[in-house]
Amino acid sequence: MPYFSVAFARSDAGWIGTEADLTEVAGVDDITDIMRETAVETAADTVVLLVEQEDEWFAVVRLDDGEDPRVFLSDPRATLTSDLARMIHEQIGEIDDVPKGHPVGDPELLADLGTDAARLTELGDRTLPGDALSVIAERAGFAEDYDRLR
Repeated sequence: MPYFSVAFARSDAGWIGTEADLTEVAGVDDITDIMRETAVETAADTVVLLVEQEDEWFAVVRLDDGEDPRVFLSDPRATLTSDLARMIHEQIGEIDDVPKGHPVGDPELLADLGTDAARLTELGDRTLPGDALSVIAERAGFAEDYDRLR
């Protein structure tokens, strides 16, 4: 299944957006390595990875300097059909036998970037994934780069 993924790194100069190729990842550690490389290349302290697959689901992965990645997945049922969603969900923990259709993960991961927990959960529940990522990008301050990369 085709997907769209982009990483935004926050440095002293502001946000820097770059496409993130996840085709060869075998697990969440590979995703984290890609994010760490982005942080090093841009001298960033925070990297936010936005992923959307065929307007079915979206995920946000956040990596802050020296911390483990935090994730939010809009629809855990995606783990039934998407290896990428399954890898991202592994960072959250065990996957239920029959995942529920409500967002999972850390809804607070973007609170300091303009999208509080209630709003992120609402976006995951009620908004098309592409539109949700646009809102997240706008609130965080990298909408122009997001639109360019999209």
